[in-house]
Amino acid sequence: MSSEETRRRFLEAAGLAGVAALAGCSGNGGDGSGDGGDGGDGGEDTETDTETETETGGDDGGSETRLSWHAGGTGGTYYPLSNEFKTIVEENTDFTLNVQSTGASVENVGSLADESADFALIQNDIAYFARNGTGIETFEGNAIENLRGVATLYPETITLVTLADSGIETLEDLSGATINTGDLGSGTQVNALQILEAVGVEDFNEQNAGFSQASEQLANGDIDAAFVVGGWPVGAIEDLATTNDIRIVPIDGEARESVKDAASWFADDTIPGGTYSGVEEDIETVAVQAMIATNAGVPADTVETVTAAIFDNVDDLTIKTDFITVDSAQDGMSIELHEGAAAYFGE
Repeated sequence: MSSEETRRRFLEAAGLAGVAALAGCSGNGGDGSGDGGDGGDGGEDTETDTETETETGGDDGGSETRLSWHAGGTGGTYYPLSNEFKTIVEENTDFTLNVQSTGASVENVGSLADESADFALIQNDIAYFARNGTGIETFEGNAIENLRGVATLYPETITLVTLADSGIETLEDLSGATINTGDLGSGTQVNALQILEAVGVEDFNEQNAGFSQASEQLANGDIDAAFVVGGWPVGAIEDLATTNDIRIVPIDGEARESVKDAASWFADDTIPGGTYSGVEEDIETVAVQAMIATNAGVPADTVETVTAAIFDNVDDLTIKTDFITVDSAQDGMSIELHEGAAAYFGE
């Protein structure tokens, strides 16, 4: 696959995830006010139903308000973490969070752009591209001006997984392989294609599916390797490692430097030995950053209340507890903060 074909295929894929919505909704709330909207629409807690409704009781908080929170695939970290946020917010506020499984970052940007999502988890690199209308073709000329940041959360590790007997030991060994690069239009797909291009791997067959399905594809021999982007340990990889001998392919040495030179938002990361069954040595790789985002139409007091609920109660979390803190919540923030988040963090 040539670099040009790679870029073309990503553009087509991301288009399926809502590029029309991106083009149609940029500029909404672009003045940064954030306090003049109705907070968008809440959503049903299903993977397919994106119809939404919100019940508001004005500023007195006297009636239940339903907010839509878009996560990621059920086999990654976004979805279970979002459900922990749901529990915390519902226990400490009058809001109800309806968590939806989605194709993750790029798709979630589209949902924030058209305000069908009130909050979403996305990658900090995708947030930057979307807000600035740059970086990847999906956003060229389609800056999402109503996109706002809330908080960064934890490193999203790039994990390249294969079976131990695949013969794939380095990135360069992926030439000619069948590779799952992640869901169409996801941040995982963006990162996978960036990495492959950076190290000169152009001849490969691309498959697109979420983490859980990619794990099944590996186990069944349908693919040779899969990119997974998420905080370790990723459940789908844990499950695969319990039934198969796996290898985590390192992104290190000159290959890692090439990746970082090509995309400055990648940072060094390490998957500790023992994270996955049968992988006892530390694995060097790269990472981006997970973050909570919202749109400028969500009222400032709503964003401040939800943000306070989460970060005042981080001790109630069980996922990524070493990383999610008030002190680090603006590390790597790549876009303008929503005024409600700025009020909470004192920015």
